[in-house]
This record gives sequence, C-alpha cells and structure tokens, in this order.
Amino acid sequence: MEIILLQDVKALGKKGEKVSVSEGYARNFILPKKLGMEANAKNLNDLKLQKAHEDKMAAEALAKAKELAKELEDKMVVVKIKSGKDGRVFGSVSSKEIAEALKAQHNIDIDKKKMVINDAIKALGNYEVVCKLHKDVTAKLVVKVQEA
Repeated sequence: MEIILLQDVKALGKKGEKVSVSEGYARNFILPKKLGMEANAKNLNDLKLQKAHEDKMAAEALAKAKELAKELEDKMVVVKIKSGKDGRVFGSVSSKEIAEALKAQHNIDIDKKKMVINDAIKALGNYEVVCKLHKDVTAKLVVKVQEA
C-alpha cells in the first residue's frame, strides 16, 4: 500500500515522502495515529501544491534576507557605554544592546540571537558583528562603541 507520510516516522521516512508499506501496518499503525494518509490522486496533488507553496515561501525568505544583508553592508551602529581609564568599558556590549541601537538608529529589527560576537566587546572602538539572517545569508555590521 502506498502512503504519504504526514510526520517523520523512524526507519520509514521523512514528512512528505511517498512510501510503500504493508496493508496491515498502514491500517493498524500509520493511519490511526495520523502519521500518514493514503497516496491517492487527490492527496498526491495536494502534496505537490503544498511543496510548491513551501518552495515559494523559502525563496521569498531568502530574497528578504539578501535584501536586508545588502542594506546592512553600509550601516554603522553607535553604542554608547560608560567607560573608565584607557577606554575600558564597565562590563561588555551585548547583542541585545546592539539590536536595540540598530532598531533606534536605522529602524531595522534583527533578533539578538542572529548576531554572532566573536570576542566580547570590552573596549571603545569599531567592531564587526556577523548577523546570520538566513541559513545561506550572513551580513557584517559595523558597531562603533563610544563613551557615554
């Protein structure tokens, strides 16, 4: 019996795959637990339309990420923080502070979890922060730390 999986099933396949299983396994396990549905013409067509929609949405998300990366290339974010002697700051500049400054200065909203700070920012000066906007798109943002 041909089945379209609605969820990942261990040792059988991933969601959206068409697999062949015995009738008893399908009738007694897969169909009652809503792990799959029968692979008839209507269901196969629905699956094809759903995959086309998911591909379209993924392409749109990638395009938005590329556009945002291009926009971030020439931007500089200024973060003001208290500092002591020799330009050493009290504490460090976090990704949350950078995200808030980016929102306030350029009206660009990026999640703080997408920002990668290699070394802790504990001194005044310019730093590069990598923003992972999409699994295939990264952008570099220049952060200028000034004394408050």
